[in-house]
Order: sequence, then C-alpha cells, then structure tokens
Amino acid sequence: MKNFVYYAPTEVHFGRGTENETGKLVKKYGGTKVLIHYGGGSAVRSGLISRVKKSLEESGIAYCELGGVVPNPHLSKVREGIELCKKEGVDFLLAVGGGSVADSCKAIGYGMLLDGDVWELYEHTKTADACMPVGMVLTIAAAGSEMSNSSVITNEKTGSKRSYNSNLARPKFAVCNPELTMTLPAYQTASGCADILMHTEERYFTQVPNMELTDEIAEGLMRTVIRNAKILMKEPENYDARAEVMWASSLSHNGLTGCGNDGGDFACHGLEHELGGMFDVAHGAGLAAVWGSWARYVYQNCLPRFKKFAVNVCGVKEEGTDEEIAVKGIEAMEDFYRSIGMPTSLHELGIAPTEAQLREMAKRCAKAAGGKKGSAKVLYEADMLEIYKMANSR
Repeated sequence: MKNFVYYAPTEVHFGRGTENETGKLVKKYGGTKVLIHYGGGSAVRSGLISRVKKSLEESGIAYCELGGVVPNPHLSKVREGIELCKKEGVDFLLAVGGGSVADSCKAIGYGMLLDGDVWELYEHTKTADACMPVGMVLTIAAAGSEMSNSSVITNEKTGSKRSYNSNLARPKFAVCNPELTMTLPAYQTASGCADILMHTEERYFTQVPNMELTDEIAEGLMRTVIRNAKILMKEPENYDARAEVMWASSLSHNGLTGCGNDGGDFACHGLEHELGGMFDVAHGAGLAAVWGSWARYVYQNCLPRFKKFAVNVCGVKEEGTDEEIAVKGIEAMEDFYRSIGMPTSLHELGIAPTEAQLREMAKRCAKAAGGKKGSAKVLYEADMLEIYKMANSR
C-alpha cells in the first residue's frame, strides 16, 4: 500500500428536485453573478434551465448564460466563455449538464485568472495558480467531473484532446438528481456507464498491492454499474438504477477508488483522447472500443489483478490457470459492453483509421504522456501503436 492523500471537498446534494437548491448553494459559496453554462437545447426544452434561473433569482443572484458546449468540449467555446465572463463581471461558474460542460466550466475558470492563454495549461507549458469557483447541476452520469480535479478540452483546430488536473477546479457543490438523466438516449447512457467503469478500472489495474478496502469499494462499484446498466437498457426510467449509476459516477473519479495505489494506469484514457481528438467519438464508447485490445496486450504483466477482476467483478469461476481465468474476465467484460450496445473495436465504433492515422495517434499519445504511460504495463509509442492496430483489426 502506498501513502495517499484523499481530498474530496465537493458538497453533494443528491435526489429528486435538488436542482431547486442551486441558488442557495451558489449564494453559500459567495457567488453574486453567475455564468450558466450548458450544452444543447435539451436543458432548455426540458425546463431545467428555467428552474435553475428561478432558483438563482429567488436567492437574488444575477446571471448570464452561454450554451453550445459539445461532447469533447472545444477550446473556442472556452475562450468565448472567458471573454464573456470578464465582460459581465462573473464571479461564479455553474455547469448545467454532463462532464463536457463541467470541463468547459473549469477551463473557463482557469482562463479567467491566468496570465496567458488557457490552452497553455492543457499543453502543460504553464501551471494554474487559481480558478474561479465552479458548481454543477448534473444531467449525465459518466465523467465524474462533478467531483473530480480533472478537465479535458479539445483544440478543434489541431485535433488535440488534452487534460489538465488541479484541485483548484474541484466543484464547490454538485446537484445530482437522477431524474434528470431519464431522457438520455440508450447509447449515451451506456457510454456513460463505460466511462464510469473505466475510471475505476484505470485505478484498479496497477502493479502495487492495493488496500483491501479500496479494492472492495472498487469491485463493488464496478459490479453495481454493470448490474444497473443492464437494467437501464430495459427500464430507462428506473429511478433506483439511475441513482446507483449517478452516485457511482461521482465516486469513480473523486479519488476514492485509488486510495493506496500508485496513481493508476490511465493508458486507455490516453489512447481514447487521441481517438476523440481525431474522430470526435463519444468518450465512453471510445474507451470500450480500445479496452479489450489494451487488456490483451498488458494482462500478462499484471496477471494477479486481472485474475482478481475476473473473479470478483465478472463472476468467472476459479477453474483453470490464472491466465485462462484472466482471459475469461476480459471476454466477460467485452460481452457486457456488447450487451449494452458499446463497441469493442474501432470497426464497431464506426471508424476505420488508416495506417498513417494510427501512427499519428500513437505519436500524439506518447507525446502527451511525456513518452510513456501506464502501470499495469508501461507503454511507449510502439506499444500504443500495437494496441491501436489490434483494436483496428478486430
């Protein structure tokens, strides 16, 4: 077990109707002029934005708004938000949506207080010293950005998708009403579940002995998501299943499932970021599409963890060699992805990269990682290329 620091300062208000508490929460954390930041028209059509505005007005809080955030949120929208917030004198940022909106809000928060261009943070040529306060009304259970220190932004001009992590951007509060996720398309729900699982798997597949309690939490969270994802494919308005998945989203990426390990693997996230940057695919679906190829490439270097995952998460019987059990676990996870409509290859993801594109993604992935990435097995550019090729040939 490694030494660790667990820091999760976000105040969570969970359950039906909690979006109506937004104004009081903004006021509690010192907001007087708010940017309401959201994605497409669904948040407006559903009446959610109106309810949020009413809640702010009842607390005497002024606001302006900026919609149009897209999946794999764009740098240009972040820059637009920075300019608007400075012009309007905004002192609090409110994300109404999913991880993309939260990540865009965090980037705006950094950019408002940064001497320089915000993209310099994501290129890791500068470090943030401050961030405007951020709050969130969650409508998609997936990224876990409502409690995390992470933000991922895409520079649409270059096709580069990059992350920046800092506790400065952890949301002050997260409003989590499972009812707000009930109208999501099945594909988006499934993609979110894949993302949640991957946030815990990235922390689970490591080379160091983990804490027993951390493993129990991680395994229970993954089993819970798998079980309830299947329910939601048949019963999209099942409140209890929505609630389980939404809470798992928050706990999977706030650091809890990584306590005592070596910081996690996160190679699959690095590989997917290049897919998202080049092809603009749904993040969770992209993760599912590369996970099986990654797992087959690295499992022999991390065999005890893959065996434990197979038995404790996927329900594989302890029959045969450790390697046979581990492979059955990988196959069982891919079967689960297929059962909820998630891809397990780039072909199923709907893309067909050329050899040159595969090489370019591997090159970019290695560069973004500082030359190497991973814990289950340390990957270099040549390894990343092989995994892309495996995912592209299946």
